[in-house]
Amino acid sequence: QVQLVESGGGLVHAGGSLRLSCAASGSILSINNMAWYRQGPGKQRELVASITSGGITNSADSVKDRFTISRDNAKKTIYLQMGSLKPEDTDVYYCKADGVVRDVDGTYKWDPQHYWGQGTQVTVSS
Repeated sequence: QVQLVESGGGLVHAGGSLRLSCAASGSILSINNMAWYRQGPGKQRELVASITSGGITNSADSVKDRFTISRDNAKKTIYLQMGSLKPEDTDVYYCKADGVVRDVDGTYKWDPQHYWGQGTQVTVSS
């Protein structure tokens, strides 16, 4: 199985910065796509930014020029550098992994399951 553990959330004043990390563990050979999502109370979970194993990124319009996603394939870790934070960025941020190739009974196989982390709270005060 695959575990995703997020860290780096917290409380920050508007205009401040935070850096989130998400580390994947398990008998993983590679992960094709990793992403950050966020969700607030009563809201649908929305994509914040994604990154492929080759470094191709995609970001929501609401965070372009403020948030940067990056990745360390060797560490199986992604990061979200968040700047110029606004109160509306307050949410629980989740990490997601897709296209995992992992060891299944001694053989590396592609795993069709989507994996999610447990989430990390980001709170931006005005």
